Amino acid sequence: MTANLRARVVTSLDRIPAAQWNALALDGNPFVRHEFLLTLERTGCVGPATGWRSNHLVIEDQHRLVAALPLYRKSHSWGEFVFDWSWARAYDQAGLRYYPKLVSMPPFTPATGPRLLLAPDASPELKSRLSQELVALAKAEHLSSAHLLFLTDEDRAALDSEGSEPGFLWRKDCQFHWYNRGYQSFDDFIATFRADKRKKALRERRRVREGGVTFRTLTGADMDARLWDIVFGFSAATFESHGHEHYLNVQFFRTISEVMPDTVVIKLAEYQGHPIATAIFFRGEQALYGRYWGAAANYHSLHFETCYYQGIEYCIEQGLHHFEPGTQGEHKVPRGFEPTATWSAHWIADPRFRRAIDQYLNDERAAIDQYILQVEQHVPFHRNRDGSEVHHAEPESR
Repeated sequence: MTANLRARVVTSLDRIPAAQWNALALDGNPFVRHEFLLTLERTGCVGPATGWRSNHLVIEDQHRLVAALPLYRKSHSWGEFVFDWSWARAYDQAGLRYYPKLVSMPPFTPATGPRLLLAPDASPELKSRLSQELVALAKAEHLSSAHLLFLTDEDRAALDSEGSEPGFLWRKDCQFHWYNRGYQSFDDFIATFRADKRKKALRERRRVREGGVTFRTLTGADMDARLWDIVFGFSAATFESHGHEHYLNVQFFRTISEVMPDTVVIKLAEYQGHPIATAIFFRGEQALYGRYWGAAANYHSLHFETCYYQGIEYCIEQGLHHFEPGTQGEHKVPRGFEPTATWSAHWIADPRFRRAIDQYLNDERAAIDQYILQVEQHVPFHRNRDGSEVHHAEPESR
């Protein structure tokens, strides 16, 4: 490190050159790219009125960006998917303010990815410096807490390393991910299923095909305003059916398909040439991420086909390593998705609440571990006599 390093907060990514931000080690993740985060700002999905106020933490060496932490000042807990509503209620009952708080994650994006971003030639110690600056900012602003959500193993290790800001509490949760073990085709993948599970999955796919539904795979470059109106309309209707407004807007999708066209993947289901359903995905260098789904009507098994089987086929065709279809959903397990631990780190200012939350998280982690063990008994793959899974294809080297 040099004496020229300076940390500061930027309230909009338009104040940081895109080339400098994207030169950081982003691990091929589309959601921490400059274009993605700035598009959220420019289309009004992020800003003071939404409760997501940009407070990105950056470290510069003589005006050259060497480290960054995507960061937001939050006035609520919506759109995070690491639920701390009970913590907020406890603060309120004690006559304390839980909000605002600091949150590091791409807004509305419950996908594991890098948070402690470094230039390729930067010292790894700068990750510790970022954690120290984060806590210092929370203290200076008299905020209740700071949270880093959906962390990679590398960032977890950095936060646990010597020199990092002490005091982070660890929270464990479970999602269901699909892993590419070198499959050459969907048939190759489905052959790893036990007979009863394979029959059910193939029957679901056959029902959609026999119903006359066909699929088109589109990228951002293939999308125009008319198509986005249709696709976004399907997705917005799904939110509305659950009593919520969409986190994003159609202008976001139109813009992101222009500035990041190769990362946007649309599976468009059609019947007799007319769109009837869609799944919106984003792709990184090694992963596919399921984001939003919607349909014009209820078709048997269409959700499973559009959101899961089509995504798996895409990953196999493209050679992607894994597929994160979104949060929750045990119904993904019989379709080949496996329980996968996700992690977040939490710094709590008040020592009394810190102790109480620490005990809660200890108990919760034990429950999550037990849950994962239970779910693993229901994955559809063949098993050896000792109960271990059998996969006929070998993992690709990465």
